[in-house]
Amino acid sequence: MHPESTDDLRTASFRDLDTTTLYGILKLRADVFVVEQECVYGDLDGRDDEPGTRHLWFERDGEIRAYIRVLDDGDVQRIGRVVTAKSARGARLAGRLMDEALTIIGNRPSVLDAQAYLVDFYAKFGYTQTGPEYIEDGIPHIPMHRA
Repeated sequence: MHPESTDDLRTASFRDLDTTTLYGILKLRADVFVVEQECVYGDLDGRDDEPGTRHLWFERDGEIRAYIRVLDDGDVQRIGRVVTAKSARGARLAGRLMDEALTIIGNRPSVLDAQAYLVDFYAKFGYTQTGPEYIEDGIPHIPMHRA
């Protein structure tokens, strides 16, 4: 009998990412944001390799199944690129990544720009809306903050 595969939580700075993992992360982001959501945008924004950026993901059998990044914006931490593979949705991986990101952030304030349909998801983690809905790359977003 083979042991059941599990989702393993990983975290790293950019310089600690091996090329296979980085490729998997970027592929997941492109598969969901560019292909599935039909949103052509510059995903490689120069922030992934900043010294204060933390990358968190769940991996199973070499597949990146969910991902999030935490950026250091000085006064606040910024959560972004929250993404789950279509095949992994419903496994609560995004919520578990949010929990881990908030552990890393600790008592510091944080912000994120939520896709509008996910406002209630982020509210469960203490985020509140801080401004009006706006359109970014053709998708409605809401700015949110957590003290």
